Amino acid sequence: MQDEMTARDGQEPEMVSGDEFPLDPVNEVSAAQAELEQLKGERNQLLDRLARLQAEFDNARKREAKERADARDYTISNAVEPFLGVMDNFQLALKADGTAEQLRGGVELILKQMEEALRGLNVQPVESVGTQFDPRIHEALGSIETKEFPDHQVLEEIRRGYRIKDKLLRPALVRIAANAEQVAE
Repeated sequence: MQDEMTARDGQEPEMVSGDEFPLDPVNEVSAAQAELEQLKGERNQLLDRLARLQAEFDNARKREAKERADARDYTISNAVEPFLGVMDNFQLALKADGTAEQLRGGVELILKQMEEALRGLNVQPVESVGTQFDPRIHEALGSIETKEFPDHQVLEEIRRGYRIKDKLLRPALVRIAANAEQVAE
């Protein structure tokens, strides 16, 4: 019989000593089913935890997007608020009946109010007239032939440039001196 078992399985049969009993297939199935149930329970716990983490992440993403939108709105409102008074004064100036000189004086006051609002936002004008041309902060629209001023000195500001701290918002549009005598030297 032992030869038949070896021929069927291709393996040597187990020898059982008097103290050992062969494993009961019913107990093995029961143990496997118990282990399977335990693994299913662990899997369900992990799936539940994953679903909760995904929900937490989604909520955090939505909360961050809302906080970012709120911060943007707050920043915009703080930036716009100083200009509302400027706008009110322009509207009053348009309704005013006065001479051209009075209108000019009113517009100059509004301009000062606008400059003050910009200063409150740390926006500073770029210095131009009288300085040496700097392509990082100036944009040359043309040159003026002259022998009175050094070559590439800014002679005229067409449009003022502005910066916030070290960041350039827009370059100043300028005309610069073209001194042929200095270029030849």
